[in-house]
Amino acid sequence: MARVGLDGIPAAVLARRWGVQHCGVFRSLASSLDAIHDLGAQGAPAGSVVIAEEQTAGRGRDGRTWHSPVGGVWLGMLVLPPFPDAGVLSLRAGLVVADVVDELLGRAQASLKWPNDVLVEGRKLAGILCEARWQGEVPQWLALGLGINVANEIPAALADRAIALHELRAGVRRIDVLDRLVPVLRPLTAHRAPLTDSECAAFARRDWLCGRQIRTPLSGRAAGIRPDGALLVETDAGSGVVRDGHVELS
Repeated sequence: MARVGLDGIPAAVLARRWGVQHCGVFRSLASSLDAIHDLGAQGAPAGSVVIAEEQTAGRGRDGRTWHSPVGGVWLGMLVLPPFPDAGVLSLRAGLVVADVVDELLGRAQASLKWPNDVLVEGRKLAGILCEARWQGEVPQWLALGLGINVANEIPAALADRAIALHELRAGVRRIDVLDRLVPVLRPLTAHRAPLTDSECAAFARRDWLCGRQIRTPLSGRAAGIRPDGALLVETDAGSGVVRDGHVELS
């Protein structure tokens, strides 16, 4: 794995700049999440960051492939116990990404689709994935992964459902995103409480799914989220709660 800098900035400088103890930038990785799991097994410090120029086997939820060419932000961060609930952390990270996107675009553009997507103009700009490792019932570490389309080109086959930041702001760089993202993300990983009232309200303002009819993982109308990160669904039989799963619209 070849170590490189990011936009001409050495990894050691990035670590100091972002207030993290460890930062590795690699030309190519199978997955930044896998690299974080390796660091967790090696006893690396909390908040360690791995960035890949490209991922050859990037993944999303349920093993879905994540197209990860040069130009995007493919970021992993190590979270150590006691770590927050993965669903809550994913939503918190989504709120941070959405704020960064709006700041860079100079207007409110980003919406959030439960459980882990950041959308702009109804198309996917970013995804978030949390993977925990346990030894029996004892938590060992959690890998937080973020994939953000920045300056990478979106394949024609995905253009109707994916978007990159450079399509909305010419000349945007990965460092523009990361300088705003990592310093805010790092302290959030230590918050173990449920979503606060203000976080729930912030999510509600960006909630792309709310009011839409869904067929999976529970058929009904999406009706927002709870502080524990669960999705609320109004069904013919009453209110339902979904804690995990891939949402498909009716």
